[in-house]
Parts: sequence; C-alpha cells; structure tokens
Amino acid sequence: MDKKERKALKKEQKLQNKYNKIAESGKFKQWRNRRPFWGATFTFLAGLLILYIPLQLYAIAFVPGSLVFVGFLFGGLILIMGILAFIYPQFSTVLGIVTIFLSVLSIMGALGGFLIGTIMGIVAGALCIAWEKKEVTINGQNPHNKQLEDVNESTDDRIEVFQV
Repeated sequence: MDKKERKALKKEQKLQNKYNKIAESGKFKQWRNRRPFWGATFTFLAGLLILYIPLQLYAIAFVPGSLVFVGFLFGGLILIMGILAFIYPQFSTVLGIVTIFLSVLSIMGALGGFLIGTIMGIVAGALCIAWEKKEVTINGQNPHNKQLEDVNESTDDRIEVFQV
C-alpha cells in the first residue's frame, strides 16, 4: 500500500467510527442529526432578540408613522422560520435565505435586536443554507442494493448524517 492509499483508508476508518458513534447514540442526537439543528436554534434565538425592542415599544407600535410594527412583523417571521427549519429540514436552504433577508431588514423596524439579532440571524441563515443531507452505510453495505436485503429484517444498516 502506498502513502495515498493508507491516508484514504485512515480517513475512511475515521468517518466510519464517526457514523457508528451516531448510529449507536441516543434518540435526541439522531433527531438532531436529521435536521439543521444549530441553524434553526440560532434562527429562533435571533427572532427573540429582534422581537425584544418592539415588545418594549408596544405602546407606540400602532401610532401613525411608527415603524415598530415592522419589527413585530420581521421578528415574528424569523421566529416562524426557525420553527419551520426544525419541522421541514428539506426546505432549510430556502428558510435560510429568507432568514438572512429578514434579519437584514429588521434593522429598519427593530434596530435588528441591537444588531446582535441581525448578526445572529445572518449566521443562522448561513448555517441553514450550508446544511446538507448525506446517506452513509455501516460496515461497507450498499444502501442502493435493496433487492438482496431480506424484507423481514428488523435492523436497517443505513444512517443519515447531516453536516454543515
């Protein structure tokens, strides 16, 4: 074996150990690995930070000429984007783009949650966009060769790994 083959084999063994660790982990960790967990969590927190200022200015929110209601609108939409990213991980790219767009626009109505909410929303949107689904096999079995597998088999040797 030459040096390149040993390096590739070592990398493959390292990935295999990581996938085995995920497959043997608890239910929460498996649930978390099937969705853009950190992107959705930061999106939710950014929505809360952006909503903080409009909630403090609630008394003048509906005065004509006030843009505080825009802060309610953008903060609420960012909260909804965070919840939807948890529920519908397949739409994480679109939800991430909308999160970045609304976070930047929230500066106008809510000062972007003292700009911390805007920065957190931009990072959260980027994490949602970067998240992708990967299907891997354990112990070298091919997941696409289902004809050879027994239908009555109770275990499935495929796990889904999602990475940023």
